[in-house]
Order: sequence, then C-alpha cells, then structure tokens
Amino acid sequence: MFDRIMGKYLLEKGRLTKEQLSAVYQIHESKRAKLGVIAVSEKLMTVAQAEEINALQATMDKRFGDLAVERGYLTEMQLGYLLSLQGNEFLTFTSALVEKGHMTLEDVDAILKEYQQEKQMSDEQMTALKNCDVDFIVPIFTGTDDAEYNDIFRYGIKNIYRLVDAHLAIDNAYTAGNVKGECIAYQVFSGDISATVALIGKNEELQKMAKGYTKEEFIETEEDALDAMCELINCINGLYATDRSKKGKKIDLDPPYFITKFGEIAGDQFRVMPVYCCGAQGLLVVALGGNVTVK
Repeated sequence: MFDRIMGKYLLEKGRLTKEQLSAVYQIHESKRAKLGVIAVSEKLMTVAQAEEINALQATMDKRFGDLAVERGYLTEMQLGYLLSLQGNEFLTFTSALVEKGHMTLEDVDAILKEYQQEKQMSDEQMTALKNCDVDFIVPIFTGTDDAEYNDIFRYGIKNIYRLVDAHLAIDNAYTAGNVKGECIAYQVFSGDISATVALIGKNEELQKMAKGYTKEEFIETEEDALDAMCELINCINGLYATDRSKKGKKIDLDPPYFITKFGEIAGDQFRVMPVYCCGAQGLLVVALGGNVTVK
C-alpha cells in the first residue's frame, strides 16, 4: 500500500513520469513476492495448502501467515523466516527509486517529510504507512473519529487489499449528501447497527477490479462485474457483522444489489473514499443510519 500511495503522490508532484514509476514498480515487485508464493518456493508449504489459506482469507479477517500458523502449516519461526525473505515494502520501494537513479536517499527523505507535512500526519501515522499496517492506515484517510465509520472502512480496505489487489492506494475520504456513478454495487444492513456500503465506478473500472477479485478473465459485461463487486461487498459486511456479533451486536444483511446505467446514493451526510487498484479507480461509500436511498 505504501508503494502505491507514495507512487501516486510522486506522479501528482511531477517527480516521476508514469514510465519511470512503472520501471520502479518492476524492480520493487521482483524483490517482494507474496508470502504464499515464497512459502511454496521454499518448500515450507504445498500449493494446495497455500490455495486453502488464500480461500480462507475470504471468510476470515486474518493475515496469510497467521492462518498458516493456526492450521499448522507453518511454525512461528518459519513464518518469521518467510517475512524476512519477503522484505519491507517501504525499503524495497525507496531502494528501487534510488537504484533507478530517479532520487537520492536525501531526496527520498525530503519527499517523505513533504508528504507528512502536507497530509498533516504524525510520526506514528507515517510509521504505520511505512509498515503497511492497514488497521492503522485507514483511519488516517477516513477523516473522522467515528468508530463505526472507521471499522467499516477498515474491513472494506483490508479485504480489497487482501482479496483484490495488494497494490492499493486510497485518498482522503470526503463527506457527501449524494454521489452518482455509472455503476453501483451496494448492500444494506440493519439491526443494532444500520448502514449502506457501496462500490461505485465506471463499468470498465469495476470490470478491472472484478477480474482482480475473481482471478478470472471472463468478466466482460456490467452484470458480471457488478455481481463480483456485490460478492466482495457481502464478504466485507459479513466479516464486519461476524466481528460485531462477538461483541453482542446483532446485524442483519440484506442481499446485495447493483445498478447499471447510472445511479445515485442520497441521504444524510456519509463518507466517500477514493480507491485505486488493478489499474482502476472506484469509490467506497459508507453511509451509517437508515436514511439513505439508492436509485
């Protein structure tokens, strides 16, 4: 996540071209593989075991390594070894910038300080960003102290990161009373906590995200893409509802729905977060309370 957020910032500031950033990402990717890929290549897990853990992540809000240890496929020591091989995202990305000759270490330090000052982030928040700690990163961008908003956004971004594309960037959420889009996938839930959660974007953008989620190339129509996005939203809300049930909160999920050919979410003030992944852009919308309409 750090690499995409900072890469986007460097593009916006004119410090890198798209071609230069693409070359940096290629070096970065060559030095940082997925944990499951490393585990299989190191013969610490089988392909079947890695695929099982990947599937479990769609139903459990846990990291690959933690699930592998719980299942007995890895020991804590083996997990630590694999994490050391995977490398730190912040270090591999900044090293790639220097390796390509686009920036010096002094330049990197200066741009990080500039970013921190511009975004008004604390040292603790910058450390969370560098460590790709999604639980701590998301509230930096929500712009609210509301615990439910922050938690729902956490589940949304964590699962897009885990299940769709780890090369994910987000922007600061903003407040809106209505938001329109070409395609909308959404779900309403009610009970002790009521909310509407939606993904909004252009058809071609959501198709890219859908392919990232399903890992299939069959996504060719609006309906295919939105079906996949509805499934993703249902996964996000299901994990959130399960977590809240452990705390004594009852939540009932309605079936997810989608709208094509332009729709609108309107109601009381809610929050909208821009999301960038799979080479696409979408909006993650979270509206607390029941005074929301989708049409």
